[in-house]
Amino acid sequence: MKTIMATYAQVGRLLGVSARLLRPLACSGSQSSRISWPSQATGVSNRWPQNPVWVVPGRTMFVQTQDTPNPNSLKFLPGRTVLEEGTMNFAGPRDAFCSPLARQLFRIDGVKSVFLGPDFITITRSDEMMEWRVIKPDVYAAIMDFFTSGLPVVNEDSKPRADTAPSEDDDEVVAMIKELLDTRIRPTVQEDGGDVLYRGFDDGIVKLKLQGACTSCPSSIVTLKNGIQNMLQFYIPEVEAVEEVCLFLRISYFLLQLFLLELHKLLWVI
Repeated sequence: MKTIMATYAQVGRLLGVSARLLRPLACSGSQSSRISWPSQATGVSNRWPQNPVWVVPGRTMFVQTQDTPNPNSLKFLPGRTVLEEGTMNFAGPRDAFCSPLARQLFRIDGVKSVFLGPDFITITRSDEMMEWRVIKPDVYAAIMDFFTSGLPVVNEDSKPRADTAPSEDDDEVVAMIKELLDTRIRPTVQEDGGDVLYRGFDDGIVKLKLQGACTSCPSSIVTLKNGIQNMLQFYIPEVEAVEEVCLFLRISYFLLQLFLLELHKLLWVI
């Protein structure tokens, strides 16, 4: 009889411990404080979110991630406004002097560039060998710490200027190009963690600049030609082609690398 009573007591203690452990996970009246990861098992994908949601206990901030067409870029969604208007691209730490948030993100090992959008942050890693599972926790922590600090995302005197803002010098064609970029093209590109900036229209050529995840994306040329160019030509017959203003520099850099490689081989043989 004593043995049975002792067993009941042990079970009661175990149940009490289990109840205390499970209590913080209850969702009644408050958000869950645990970290949920998507399940890889077949048949249970509908029970978990497709991307991890990081929640800090005692804070009401959720940070989610979203894949982009560029495998080296990842889109982070903090669940709040990042920039009131426009977008900003920081190609390196030296460019981030005007953004406390970007400076904090560049302190993370493996971060090559930072792109700020209306409600998202796109991080581009420096090397494919740097795994996202190593970089993401530091990015989550940096974003959460920053938004709870109360610091401005961008200094007041460095806020982005609208490149598609109407101008008195714009003719009808340029005005239509800017309107299409703002209403039809840019929202779609920003969904993929990037942006496209208007840089001019001359002799039927629309000059654009790709930013964010689109900068080093393998399909950026396809985006320009099959996506943006086709849409502009459909609505505006005066548009003959679309070109990226930085494309020439990227091609020149690639040719320079090839030249240096061949020169190194030649010197090695000699």
